[in-house]
Amino acid sequence: MLPLLEEDLVNRKQWISKEELLDYFAIGQCTPGIIALNVSTFIGNKRKGIIGGIVGTAGFLTGPILVILIIAMFLTNFADLAIVKNAFAGIRVCVCVLILQAVLKLWKNSIVDRTTLILYLVIFLLAVFGKQLPFAIPTAFLVIISGVFGVVFGKEGGKGS
Repeated sequence: MLPLLEEDLVNRKQWISKEELLDYFAIGQCTPGIIALNVSTFIGNKRKGIIGGIVGTAGFLTGPILVILIIAMFLTNFADLAIVKNAFAGIRVCVCVLILQAVLKLWKNSIVDRTTLILYLVIFLLAVFGKQLPFAIPTAFLVIISGVFGVVFGKEGGKGS
């Protein structure tokens, strides 16, 4: 989603800056719901206040709900066809590429020095190997710790020290 959101909201419409999008995206990942929906709500709120947030949310939801309903009505009839299975396999490959592209953009804008690299490595290791520890580390805890780390060690403008 990040490359699509950046192209549309930052480059084409210029509603928000790249930094704001990354902030909204990060918050959107930590809150319940679809990231693009959360970003729509944030942008609507930024542009037109609470009413803008409500309209942004409703505007985002209406189209996809209709499309999902239409697809759901017909997909059960065609889900077992080889062409449909192959199409979904191709779509999964595309989604992997989009996720990798988003990760690389986030990396480029987030890992700006040795301090942020160390934070990344620690959080990555805890997220990946945390299940092998004698106690579980909730993802929300990792997010909170990262935020606290950013406040304590960060410089103005979001760059690490």
